[in-house]
Amino acid sequence: MKQENELLLFRKSIQAFAKKYIEADYLKWEEEGNIPRELWRKLGEEGFLCVDIPEKYGGLGAPNVFSSLIVEELNRLGYASIAINLSVHSNIIAHYILGSGREEQKNKYLPKMASGEMVGAIAMTEPDAGSDLQGIKTKASLMKDESGYLLNGSKTFVSNGQHCDFTIVVARTDLEVPASRGTTLFIVDIPADGLERGKNLDKIGLLSCDTSEMFLENVKVSKQAVLGEVNQGFITLMKELPRERLTIAIGALGAVEGALELTIEYVKERKVFGKSISDFQNTRFKIAEMMTEARVNRAFVQECLDLLEKGELDTETASMAKLSCTEAQGKITDQCLQLFGGYGYMREYPIGRAFVDARIQRIYGGTSEIMKEIIGRGIFGK
Repeated sequence: MKQENELLLFRKSIQAFAKKYIEADYLKWEEEGNIPRELWRKLGEEGFLCVDIPEKYGGLGAPNVFSSLIVEELNRLGYASIAINLSVHSNIIAHYILGSGREEQKNKYLPKMASGEMVGAIAMTEPDAGSDLQGIKTKASLMKDESGYLLNGSKTFVSNGQHCDFTIVVARTDLEVPASRGTTLFIVDIPADGLERGKNLDKIGLLSCDTSEMFLENVKVSKQAVLGEVNQGFITLMKELPRERLTIAIGALGAVEGALELTIEYVKERKVFGKSISDFQNTRFKIAEMMTEARVNRAFVQECLDLLEKGELDTETASMAKLSCTEAQGKITDQCLQLFGGYGYMREYPIGRAFVDARIQRIYGGTSEIMKEIIGRGIFGK
């Protein structure tokens, strides 16, 4: 009961922050294609970054559910672009460093990530390698004097790519073995000679979500830049995948519940043939079906959060959550938009933004097809 009350107060503080610092400017940021860097500072000052990181590294030391609630609530309020960049920074990158970084790396990056002084990114996806990381081509070559590495390659879909002060680069360090046994993670501080940020990518949704290309040409990094162990990068990535996929599921569920709230309010007010849309059986049945699906997914997500807190969330279960919640998000936002009629197709209506923002959820973090493959392998052992 105590944690429930704390979560309720925390949710209200997120809502108050969004009302004060986001609501009035969000549409402008969507048109401009990015959020202001100053928002990161404000998020840090209010304690909304890296909240589940231990206090000695600048976080609040809160349970994971508090960090997840930020992602959920921002999505529910319709600010998916901000939720995604924040989740990459706090729920993914910070945990790569916490779980696999050396003490000096934790002390260097985590406190400034929590304060918003530093923004983190991860350069993983490549133009020819999406959900299958076995296909990455970026290389890290040991320098002749063996003091460090030279990084060469290109990355795309880099979240926080424009604002980031450092990025975790996924690169091949041993080309003689499969990528799963010859990949290493490097922390690269920005600016760096040879590292060029590409353009901020023009997406169909999530318009103010900072997403970039990144090019590396003979970027020098020291051996101290290695995150985790050399050639063991896949272990770090796989270790954090359940958290990453559950975070996406939670964001999707928040967006679903937000879309339903908007739609229920709209159909009660909108009149057709002299009565509210909510008085038609079709509307009531549709809403009943969607609310039921949302409720079922909520129960499953809560189970996954409990497992994550105990360190027992496995990749297959997290993949089920990601698959179920993101597929539900796509289906439900589409049906909600339908109930808005022509107004749903207007960009100024939040339901229209929710619809286009939802489409990427079934792709990033591993496509729905990849999720099914992972779940299938877990069942059949192949």
